[in-house]
Amino acid sequence: MKWPKARQMAGGGMLVGIGALVGAMLSSAPGDAAIQPLAKAALPGSQTAAASSAPILAKADAAITTPEQAGYAIKSVLTIDGPLAHGNYYWDESNAPATGPMLITVDIEAQTLSVFRDGHEIGVAVILYGTPEKPTPLGAFPITQKDADHVSNLYDAPMPYMMRLTNDGVAIHGSDVEWGYGTRGCIGVPTAFAKMLFEQVKLGDIVIITNGQRINVGDAVSGV
Repeated sequence: MKWPKARQMAGGGMLVGIGALVGAMLSSAPGDAAIQPLAKAALPGSQTAAASSAPILAKADAAITTPEQAGYAIKSVLTIDGPLAHGNYYWDESNAPATGPMLITVDIEAQTLSVFRDGHEIGVAVILYGTPEKPTPLGAFPITQKDADHVSNLYDAPMPYMMRLTNDGVAIHGSDVEWGYGTRGCIGVPTAFAKMLFEQVKLGDIVIITNGQRINVGDAVSGV
């Protein structure tokens, strides 16, 4: 397995943005099938990126002078020794204040989700994401519903610690995160990680889903 490049660093930065996926293409939902070569299908998000009306994350203007203009400042990221494999995650709140505004970023290219409290990264997990037929949408989405014991009414599948992002069913939820599997558009994270995330976030918190642009500690994020 290639190590997701979002975590190929020691205190480097998080990845957010739009780009191209590299590596193997994942199949449909967890438990369905195995890896398909990239040549057989379009890249995840290739249709969604053009169609999405949600704003894409951007760095705040360097000329800004007030905290309100600055947006959400990235103050620190976790230093992780070695790569995270599928099914693994890292959670450490020791460098973050006990309270503060939350931000979740998801990078499809790096296959990772990051959780920030008051600008400090407190959690990282390797994810499952959508397929070309059911891609994960790109953009900025507020959490509109939380349900710890949710079951999909479309697929009759458990979605523990569900945090809804779109009206058509895309959500972050607990899953068996294994190499070679994907979702029908949702973002799957290890269930134990999903529980901690579920307990941290509230309705209205923003989730940014992108595909490859890097922003670093010291940058500010607009649109949050």
